[in-house]
Amino acid sequence: MTRNATFNDLDGASVYITGGGSGIGADLTDGFLAQGAKVAFIGRSDASGFVEEMGEKHGVKPLFFQGDITDTEALHRSIAAAAEAHGPVDALVSNAANDKRHSWAEISPDEWDQLMAVNLKAYFFAAQAVAPAMQARGSGSIINFSSISYMMGNAGYPAYTAANGGITALTRSLARELGPDGIRVNALAPGWVLTDKQLDKWATPEGLAAHLDRQCLKTHLAPQDIVEAVLFLASRTSRMMTGQCMVVDGGVVTTG
Repeated sequence: MTRNATFNDLDGASVYITGGGSGIGADLTDGFLAQGAKVAFIGRSDASGFVEEMGEKHGVKPLFFQGDITDTEALHRSIAAAAEAHGPVDALVSNAANDKRHSWAEISPDEWDQLMAVNLKAYFFAAQAVAPAMQARGSGSIINFSSISYMMGNAGYPAYTAANGGITALTRSLARELGPDGIRVNALAPGWVLTDKQLDKWATPEGLAAHLDRQCLKTHLAPQDIVEAVLFLASRTSRMMTGQCMVVDGGVVTTG
């Protein structure tokens, strides 16, 4: 990954990422380590190979917790352990999500609850865990991954789009709640980022062409486009930005 910008205040910062061992999350871990941050992340799958890879690349390994973010107690324990190892969390990045396709007519209550647990509930309880130390310090940045999917009114995964609309609303409320303590809370809504998962499961030549036609910028998004936006939101470079949903999609949707 090319480093286009250096955020000096992220050097030595304590960063916690959900889903930081795969997909865009792995690129986030890589990007923060390149800035000199101390990174901890949680993920369901074994990421020990990725940890070793990052250690070889950056000379320091991220701290990995294997666990399920829908287990709130386990999530809170991992955040506490990260703070003990790296110091209180300066930047929380809630990135983990499940955009599994499903039918509105066939989804069961249990499936709905599980998708909400991953895509919305964990975002709130991760913020709940990091906020007290941020309040005591008088600063901190919470970054919640949303999506343009709900802004576009996409079909095929109503629980996911509902959760992402909720993430943006939650972000605005938490920004108001925590702003007096110097804590910034923002959402980031990516467009269609061509990760390996997207290319394997859903990207077709016809679909890619149609989506590119919707974009103002006629280049597909890459993970680095999202990483650099997150670095900006985590850094004090964006110190007066809070309660916002920052869209990085090449110009598909408009806000404001």
